[in-house]
Amino acid sequence: MPMNMILKKLVVLFGFIAISCCSLRAAAVETAQEITPTRLVFGVVPQQAASTLARSWAPVLAVLSQNAKLDLQFATAPDIPTFERRLARGDYDIAYMNPYHFTVFNVSPGYVALAKEQDKYLTGLVVVRKDSPISKLTELDDKLLAFPAPAAFAASVIPRAILKQNNITHRTQYVGSHDSVYLAVAQGLVDAGGGVGRTFNNMDANVTKQLKVLWRTPGYTPHAIATHPRVSELQRDILLEQLMALSNTHEGQMLLSGLGFKAMEAASSSDWDDVRALKLSELEKPLKEK
Repeated sequence: MPMNMILKKLVVLFGFIAISCCSLRAAAVETAQEITPTRLVFGVVPQQAASTLARSWAPVLAVLSQNAKLDLQFATAPDIPTFERRLARGDYDIAYMNPYHFTVFNVSPGYVALAKEQDKYLTGLVVVRKDSPISKLTELDDKLLAFPAPAAFAASVIPRAILKQNNITHRTQYVGSHDSVYLAVAQGLVDAGGGVGRTFNNMDANVTKQLKVLWRTPGYTPHAIATHPRVSELQRDILLEQLMALSNTHEGQMLLSGLGFKAMEAASSSDWDDVRALKLSELEKPLKEK
């Protein structure tokens, strides 16, 4: 074979090898990028003080970050209306939000359901002071009631709707968080207040021992953990796998217990159809930033 033909074949061969090496190197870089921890802001609805939420959620997010190879950064807001505005802007990559929040922000900016508590239904409650003469719901007529925020689902929306259905008029004061509701009732600043079982049980015992549960709402699909559309399917799959795996170990069970949870399960948008079916007039329009 002529020398020039041999040289041409060698050039083609070396070119092919070079291209293959570049492709392998690019694939390796892409794989490395996939497993490199990515910072994702995990927003938690401020039902309680930020310090209380951080103590409960930070250890959970630390374990999830390690196992999922993601850098999950805890975040909340000073009050529920601010949290709602941040959801509307899409500030959180991942968020733990109440049922009504999910039905609103699933539409815009498009948060996608990821997980929820397994075999759990959210029940609101109304509390009064333990020494209060109020013993039934009808006795709240013309009384001053505290609620966390207008769109706090089980703690505010449902109790107010049922009071209205029963023609029980009342004065309303929004105090920003569940903890503030319990404190206001305990201190006698209001006659009664709305909350949920988890935050009531997690509240300082020095406060809750002064209170009694007057009434509980029907149960609804609980809070959602949902992701912003910018979170990749790969990240969602890994995070969901690790969330559900928490209940498989003693350490994970202890972490979930700190949140008042037992186990997590996969969720889809249709899980919150019971909330959508309420069609309460004040909830028909999505929350918008003022």
